[in-house]
Amino acid sequence: MRLPKVIADLVHAQGRFDSMAYADCFSETALVHDEGRVYTGRKEIQQWIAEANEKYQAIMQPIAYEENGITSMLTAQVSGSFPGSPLVLYYHLELTEGLISALRITG
Repeated sequence: MRLPKVIADLVHAQGRFDSMAYADCFSETALVHDEGRVYTGRKEIQQWIAEANEKYQAIMQPIAYEENGITSMLTAQVSGSFPGSPLVLYYHLELTEGLISALRITG
């Protein structure tokens, strides 16, 4: 499956639990919606994913990818140390100038 570079980089960073590389996939003003919370900007996104990595050790295995203009959806099987693992999650993304400007994760 062919993924845009920034999304492939995101998956790779998650597999290494590299919160800095993960956050670098986002624009400075990006928004992330996950588990009822919103994280704004690279610094908050880096803190959020660092905490999530420590708590869950989640690994993403891409299953499908669909693109429609600036919006896209990555479907991934996510496994880690959380109840119900593994789960299929949907990453609703907006890409702007080669970076992620918005991400909403749903189950």
